Amino acid sequence: MKRTSSSRSDGGAGPRIALTSGEPAGVGPELCLAIAREPLACELVCLADERLLAARAQLIGSPVELRAYDPARREPHVAGTLRVLHVPCAQPSRAGRLDPRNARYVLALLDRATDGCLAGEFDAMVTAPVQKSVVNDAGIPFTGHTEYLAARTRAPRPVMLLAAGTLRVALATTHLPLRDVSTALSIEGLVETVGILDRELKSTWRIAAPRIAACGLNPHAGEHGHLGDEELRVIGPALEACRRQGIAVDGPLPADTVFVPSMLARYDAVLAMYHDQGLPVLKHAGFGHAVNVTLGLPIVRTSVDHGTALDLAGTGRADPGSLAAAVALAIDLAS
Repeated sequence: MKRTSSSRSDGGAGPRIALTSGEPAGVGPELCLAIAREPLACELVCLADERLLAARAQLIGSPVELRAYDPARREPHVAGTLRVLHVPCAQPSRAGRLDPRNARYVLALLDRATDGCLAGEFDAMVTAPVQKSVVNDAGIPFTGHTEYLAARTRAPRPVMLLAAGTLRVALATTHLPLRDVSTALSIEGLVETVGILDRELKSTWRIAAPRIAACGLNPHAGEHGHLGDEELRVIGPALEACRRQGIAVDGPLPADTVFVPSMLARYDAVLAMYHDQGLPVLKHAGFGHAVNVTLGLPIVRTSVDHGTALDLAGTGRADPGSLAAAVALAIDLAS
């Protein structure tokens, strides 16, 4: 992960973290308020409609003081306060009620945070959840944070990874219909993905000699071609090319056994071939406290492991654990 650096001294404030508040009708705004009540070793800047935050704070009874963000001043976070970079909603938002007219507001938050990271104004960005469907309902092609941020930063191959403690699961493909996964896999793409994962485990997690387990695509990793040939045609040759480059990657391994604890103990990360092959296991192990990290970007970006939880929006009952973990990891990576 190539990291941008700020041109200003932090004055002891720690890294400046941009926190996007996500879908305004979801739990994102109140999770930002919850995080603001905690001591943090950074300067936290929340990108949101200030009126939305104020209304949500009143609704859930959150005693957080909102302060205007001043890019010229580096100041440490003070528990119980939240610096806000005001981005106006297109329409007033109600908790739990999606409105496609606010889709461009959601993307404006991401654009401002990304541009700030690229310019060195922010040292990292953390994203609260967005609702992909409402962005698409607004007529805007959008498959997720990972793909959007890669396009915005012109990163050729982003890699989505979720971490829960020592369990790390990366994805060879991200938000695709299952029928499209096979054709999306290529030898060149897998070699590049494994290479990015290996480099990030060394640089981001400081693992000197990473060990990677790569899943097969089909049941039993294809059963020697009897249950599918992607392992023989694509995955196996790609992994062999990675091994020739000195990367310690095993596979293709059957996905139904690679997540057995005795197997996981051998590896520092698992590469799953598609979204729902790897993430259900990780979320079972650490839901609510796992962190989504986008590898392969020229900026540091972390996120929560959950969605917008529209049914919890406005209740004050949403668990901020995953966002707290995402902020903590962003601080660590940006320091």
